[in-house]
Amino acid sequence: MAGDPAGAAGVRLVERAEGGRRWPVLLWAPGPGWRMVSTAVVGGGIGPRAWWLNAKVAMDYHHPDPAAHVLEIAAAVGAADGAAGVGEAPGVGMLTAADVTRWTCAQDEGVTAVATVGLGLPVWAAADDATVRRETGTINVLVRLPVALSDAALVNAVVTATEAKTQALVEAGVPGSGTSSDAVCVACPEPGRTPGARVEEYGGPRSQWGLRVARAVHRAVALGTADWTSRHPDGDPHRRWPRT
Repeated sequence: MAGDPAGAAGVRLVERAEGGRRWPVLLWAPGPGWRMVSTAVVGGGIGPRAWWLNAKVAMDYHHPDPAAHVLEIAAAVGAADGAAGVGEAPGVGMLTAADVTRWTCAQDEGVTAVATVGLGLPVWAAADDATVRRETGTINVLVRLPVALSDAALVNAVVTATEAKTQALVEAGVPGSGTSSDAVCVACPEPGRTPGARVEEYGGPRSQWGLRVARAVHRAVALGTADWTSRHPDGDPHRRWPRT
């Protein structure tokens, strides 16, 4: 892991046993009182969520029910430790073939972003079908804010985070806007958790909190991209694109 400011992310690296080997999992389990918006295989949409995980899987992953698999992983790593079980405390679960032990983190004025970056073959969002079928690699991002956001602001924050991710890739010379399996999660306190605190209505890149989201995500993805490309130079079998 690189770029974690004094352990402020609150994310833990844990392990699960499966198929005769140990698999790393990134886990953040703050408990009740949080709302999250996500595109993940488990916990997608907007709603109360008590945990987030990002689990390493094999490159040739072909589980018949990924959602059920994520819930098995969540139970195995104690994602909902405490009074509530996994089923009573829904969370967000992501899967990736990238090395989650190489996770990166950045902060900007209270906003924390965590990223795992895999760039086997990035693609542009509007690529043709043939290109998409050849794609491998995943970029997963978690963003945590200290303030409550409206539904619209949460959705806008997802867009802002995605734009910042793409900016980091383009600046690094990566020929794509991301990968076809990228996932993002934005977490914030539930409204009313802090008495008298306002609910932020905007999450765009020129709003106060949207700008902080953009900067944190940009930095975390840039760190992860630099780390991945340094370990997978031109000619590496896991890297199917040349660096210009």
